[in-house]
Amino acid sequence: MPSAPRPALRRPWWHPEAFARRLPHLRTRQTMTRAVRGWFEAQGFTEVETPALQRSPGLEVHLMAFATDLVGPHPDDRLRLYLHTSPEFTMKKLLAAGLPAIFQLSHVFRNGERSGTHHPEFSMLEWYRAGAGYRDLMRDCEALVRTACSAAGTTLLRRGEVTCDPFADWEVLTVPEAFQRHAGIDLLATAPDPLAPDRDRLAAEAARIGIRTAASDTWEDLFFRISLDRIEPHLGFGRPTFLADYPVSMAALARAKPDDPRLAERFELYACGVELANAFGELTDPSLQRRRFEADMAERQRLYGERYPIDEDFLAALALMPDSAGIALGFDRLAMLVSGADSIDDVLWAPVAAV
Repeated sequence: MPSAPRPALRRPWWHPEAFARRLPHLRTRQTMTRAVRGWFEAQGFTEVETPALQRSPGLEVHLMAFATDLVGPHPDDRLRLYLHTSPEFTMKKLLAAGLPAIFQLSHVFRNGERSGTHHPEFSMLEWYRAGAGYRDLMRDCEALVRTACSAAGTTLLRRGEVTCDPFADWEVLTVPEAFQRHAGIDLLATAPDPLAPDRDRLAAEAARIGIRTAASDTWEDLFFRISLDRIEPHLGFGRPTFLADYPVSMAALARAKPDDPRLAERFELYACGVELANAFGELTDPSLQRRRFEADMAERQRLYGERYPIDEDFLAALALMPDSAGIALGFDRLAMLVSGADSIDDVLWAPVAAV
């Protein structure tokens, strides 16, 4: 009986034919990079560079960091460090130092993430404006994305058959509006105490619209499941969408809205169904930020059996940081949409080795 044919070996990324297929996307990325840097320079921003190795990698509950040891002159001199998941902490220290408008296009690192839109090492475009609000960053996003598209000679963002027009009027939709419109849920009614939302109320609403629930679900678990199933499939189609004003229990490093303390000055940007950016009106209260960090690390310990250290130097700097707004935008994802690439690997000059 003849043996089955051996599967064809996939060519390595550096094979001339494989690389030639990706090169148009990479050329577009190169053009975008120049144009975006030019935009920031014209706006009076200072480009900064911060170290990837940090005592604290970032304290989002579900992000997994890469750890390493810094070895001193003597083998016993060791310090546990992490590759940052964002340059946020160090950039905010530069705001505290007196820089009023800064940006950085940096490599960041997140373990356990690899898909068509995720890569363990990727490029983050992050910028901060002292004396600005998160709504100012919406205008920045519009200008930047349009600048990148114009430089690349395109008028549309594209992923597969899905398109999005960045030159149209961008949609601004609050999180409570999105839950009401797309899921029929009064989200704020499930959080009569904004800092301790009612898990059972949201579970009942989720079950009512056919979303699975489990006894172990937290309010945030249910929020994300409803968002993924009912909200995100409607975001960024035809035109970009800002999803704004998150419940204050999900504020992360954002401050509460002064006119509605149930909500936080936070937005995420979507285009072609892809999340591109996350922005905050920045919290500058070190005591409140510490409490949030401690709660997040307690939740991380519960879920994953580990904690990351709190950056005490960051909390000290926070007391001197001016009122500011800041944003992190996935530059590789934007390059995907501008160039029409199918996968994030197509806009990377070289990928991280696969398992």
